[in-house]
Amino acid sequence: MGKETSNINRVRSMSLMLLLLLVATPAGIAQHEGHTMPAKPAAKAKPMPRPVPKRKAKPKTLPQKTKQVDEDNKVTSEMTPPASEVSPIVKPSSEPAPQPAPGPSSAPTPVPEAQPMDHAEPSPGATSPSRPELPLDPKSPSAAGAAPSDDHSSHATPTDSNSVMVMSGDQMAIRIGSSAVNAIPMGKMGSGTSWQPASTQMNMLHKMSGDWLLMLHYNAVVGVNAQGGPRGVAKFESQNWLMSTALRRVGNGTLELRGMFSFEPFTFPPGGSPLLFQTGETYQGQLLIDRQHPHDLFMELSSSYTMPLGDRGTWFAYFGYPGEPALGPTAFMHRASASENPAAPLSHHLQDSSHISFGVLTTGFTYRWFKLEGSVFNGREPGENRYNFEANPWSSRSARLSFAPNSNWSMQISHGFLRNPEALEPGDVRRTTASISHNKVLKRGNWATSLIWGRNHESHEGEIFNLNGYVAESTVNFQDKNYLYTRLELVDKNQLLRAADRQLLGITEHHPTFRIGAYTFGGAREVWTKEKLSVAIGGDFTFYSKPATLDAIYGNTPTSYRFFLRFRPGKAQGAQP
Repeated sequence: MGKETSNINRVRSMSLMLLLLLVATPAGIAQHEGHTMPAKPAAKAKPMPRPVPKRKAKPKTLPQKTKQVDEDNKVTSEMTPPASEVSPIVKPSSEPAPQPAPGPSSAPTPVPEAQPMDHAEPSPGATSPSRPELPLDPKSPSAAGAAPSDDHSSHATPTDSNSVMVMSGDQMAIRIGSSAVNAIPMGKMGSGTSWQPASTQMNMLHKMSGDWLLMLHYNAVVGVNAQGGPRGVAKFESQNWLMSTALRRVGNGTLELRGMFSFEPFTFPPGGSPLLFQTGETYQGQLLIDRQHPHDLFMELSSSYTMPLGDRGTWFAYFGYPGEPALGPTAFMHRASASENPAAPLSHHLQDSSHISFGVLTTGFTYRWFKLEGSVFNGREPGENRYNFEANPWSSRSARLSFAPNSNWSMQISHGFLRNPEALEPGDVRRTTASISHNKVLKRGNWATSLIWGRNHESHEGEIFNLNGYVAESTVNFQDKNYLYTRLELVDKNQLLRAADRQLLGITEHHPTFRIGAYTFGGAREVWTKEKLSVAIGGDFTFYSKPATLDAIYGNTPTSYRFFLRFRPGKAQGAQP
């Protein structure tokens, strides 16, 4: 029994050991697997296998897209960079359905976006309503023979489909009729029908009112004028003028109406502004000597009509009562080279004195850089009554050829026959003039210069005179607010002496001629500048050269000076809405 019991116990212990072995084996296996299973943490990162295939899918899809883009390279090759840039953002949303043709669906979408961008460039964003229409042909010259339009009309666009104003870069221009390419820069429009350099700076107010372009120019100088020597005096005075202009398209052309006025009959001292060695016109039945006459209250009331002849030419007609014939350079008060100098040149009556004529008819043609025009007009100088309208025969005539090769240059040569211009000294005058004007736009300013020559061939009671006048004048505007100017001139004068003067000097000739020199240097600085008003303070100094014969009545070295305030609009900056 003892052996059987021991056997039974052995079997029990063996079976217990086997049971323990069977129970322990799965735990051991589980523990062994735990050591080799960073796969278990990987099981937690089961999302990671998906990105892995995604990364593999990405290179697969990207080549497919690039292949498709390459296949469609005709229009979409330029769009591949944006697609690659946008892909990181778009992929999540596009991958849900990439299979249906991802390439074609993405390629067309950029194409419509690219095309509008190209078409929208001429009128982007908010500016499109204001400049919706055609750009002017860059190769066409400006109108009215605005020859330099090779420089101006490139990039020019109308401010409105029916507007008479167009923009040429940062310059304003006037469209001729309905032409999309024929236009004249405003800076080129001088007094009367004369030309200035097209790049000339304008000081004016302007506004579109319906189909009309309205402009206002004015200039007023108020100050002390002190002329030296025995014949000099000092006076408080004002030189001034105001000009209004209205333009619009009419029929196939462009109509311009202009009115210019001066209050100098009220603001000049009696007999005129003191100015040594100046002559011309009358006061109280006597020749004016050492005085500059005031301008008439009505300086210009005119209309002109211009029609395009193709893309590069125009025909125009101008009528003024009063007005300015085609004779001489741009009148001195409108020349950019004299913009700061309030005094008239001593050679005014040899060059541009016919700018106020009561009765003018001018017509002519322009082609590219050239302008040829002719006038019939009343050649009589305005009378002493500065407020009326005068009626005299239109028996004078003139012709002028102008040449403007680019936006910075303007030249003219002209000749006129004036019938009895002087009221107190009957006799005809044949006047010839030539001038060259240059304008240079500076970074913060402008530099304008003119060289002018004028010659009068006069006949008075059997006497013949040839009088010449030479002017070099220049004005530079720098640092926006500062101006320096000069005028250097030589002029022949034969009306300086009255009978008492000739007797004092022992001269027996009725019209002795003297060569006079005047040399002016001055400056101004703007102290207040707004769009509607610019105020400057300035002054200048003038000394003279003359024959020693005149020392007894003018002194050895007469000199003159001025101090003044100048008022005018600010610089025009572009079209207003």
